[in-house]
Amino acid sequence: MGITQVAACLPEQQVTTADLQHRVAVASRLPLPAGMFAQATGIDTRRVAADDEYASDLAIGAARQVLDRAGLDALDVDLLLFASATRDMVEPATAHVVQAALGGRAHALDVTNACNSFLNGIDLARSMILAGRARRALVVTGETPTRSMRPKLDGMAQARQAFAGYTFGDAGAAVLVEPVATGGIVDVDAETHSQHWPAGGIFGGGSRHPRGDEHTYFTGDGHRLRGVFEKIGLGLVERVHHRTGLTWDDYARVLVHQVTMPYLQRFVEIAGVPVDKLEVTVPELGNMASATLGVQLARVRPHLSPGDKVLLLGLGGGVSLMTMVWEVS
Repeated sequence: MGITQVAACLPEQQVTTADLQHRVAVASRLPLPAGMFAQATGIDTRRVAADDEYASDLAIGAARQVLDRAGLDALDVDLLLFASATRDMVEPATAHVVQAALGGRAHALDVTNACNSFLNGIDLARSMILAGRARRALVVTGETPTRSMRPKLDGMAQARQAFAGYTFGDAGAAVLVEPVATGGIVDVDAETHSQHWPAGGIFGGGSRHPRGDEHTYFTGDGHRLRGVFEKIGLGLVERVHHRTGLTWDDYARVLVHQVTMPYLQRFVEIAGVPVDKLEVTVPELGNMASATLGVQLARVRPHLSPGDKVLLLGLGGGVSLMTMVWEVS
């Protein structure tokens, strides 16, 4: 089972971190130190969806590219997964919005697990095909986390809780998953430490906080999340090496979920990832939630050859970590 096509879709609007900080400072009437957001995150710019552009639109844009490149119609797909931390609405599943636009009739549902949603979606598609429940799957994500940024702060204490939200950027991605003769997805692993779920998130829209703006903004403890990932991430990477026998030299590229540059640099240092194998996107595009790995994959795919192996490393709130080894067919 393998990934046979991949595409990404980015909003046209670009917002600099300097402009973002200026807007927040003016609205909050806080004397934020010049360059504070950029220095702390290493993010220079990010893409931001237009007011009338939704998570489904970014997913649809990527999905249409994938189908076009594969020479397929939406009716050739019998499983459609919208795998994203962002959704258009609580109900119905955003997968139906995507499918209606594409014109398909596949079994359609949403998969959500914070920033690991897209990787989970690919794994679920693979599993359902192996189980005989589908033949060809389209896995899409559309992320608009910039809408969870607090536009106004009531003080520095709230700024610390909201700061992780200012790393976000919007994006969409899509992959086609189907049987392949050689290569494909050769290894998948995951580790979950759910006791850390309160460390960060967008806690509104469900039964705990069904109404009101207060809980629609991202809040969390970025240092706590970073500590958890540093503590358990290395073990997961070591298990992949032990199980597959693959070393860093065996990978053409290593794709890692990216929150900030300091975060990425620390993870790379701890895990020993060769810097020249990374696709660094965070300075230009910010933290694109679950679309991060999809955008990276779309960028590196034209430079890969059959037999090349790619290691994908996912980090998600909750918290969960995930690895996937993909060999180009």
